[in-house]
Amino acid sequence: MTIPSGEVRVPARVRALARGAALTPVWENGIGGLTFRTDDGRYLKHGPRHAETTLRDEAERMRWASAWTPVPHVLAQGEDDAEEWLVSVSLPGRSAVDARWIARPEIAVPAVGRALRALHDALPVAECPWSWGVPERIDAAARRGVVVPQRLHEPPPIDRLVVCHGDACVPNTLLSDDGAWLAHVDLGALGTADRWADIAVASMSTTWNFGPGYEDLLIEAYGVRPDRARIAYYRALWDAT
Repeated sequence: MTIPSGEVRVPARVRALARGAALTPVWENGIGGLTFRTDDGRYLKHGPRHAETTLRDEAERMRWASAWTPVPHVLAQGEDDAEEWLVSVSLPGRSAVDARWIARPEIAVPAVGRALRALHDALPVAECPWSWGVPERIDAAARRGVVVPQRLHEPPPIDRLVVCHGDACVPNTLLSDDGAWLAHVDLGALGTADRWADIAVASMSTTWNFGPGYEDLLIEAYGVRPDRARIAYYRALWDAT
């Protein structure tokens, strides 16, 4: 995801959902999806229909996860043959890649690690109806025409099975103004998997957002020692799928 730059065309569906509220574009993803913040306390996500993860998936997972962990409240979700949309209540925090926190990685990175551990500890594996395990991810990639290298078809033994975020990159954690974690967003791939599937990607994303030197700080804040073999495997799987 990137922060939109320059003039952003507001889709007609988003204007209708805004109901006259002022719109500020905040995120753009790689398939043409846009997220807007309104001046009346909502977020509007809109994009083309996608073959795999959909905003319907995200809405279902947010509603489910909200019983155990802080996530945005879903107001509406819809779709037609060409587009899909999701409306949620904005939360008072800022993304961990807000300019305030980009300047303070020593605060933001540990907060993201603690947030991920809290998510894994809170969500009940036995009650989760979705899997984000290796076979499911490889099958999903195949449906998109992506061939995953054979060496990645045999994952390391599971360390601890948890309900993973599925996209635990730094921007998807919200922090309060005092630097504490507040909530998680973008849960469209949430499902059960080894916790290292999330930890590996979350720690890797610190380099994308803060530069080198913070990966182990996140893992330490999560509360485990770096497992280099599992980290390497799940990062390779992320890149391949």
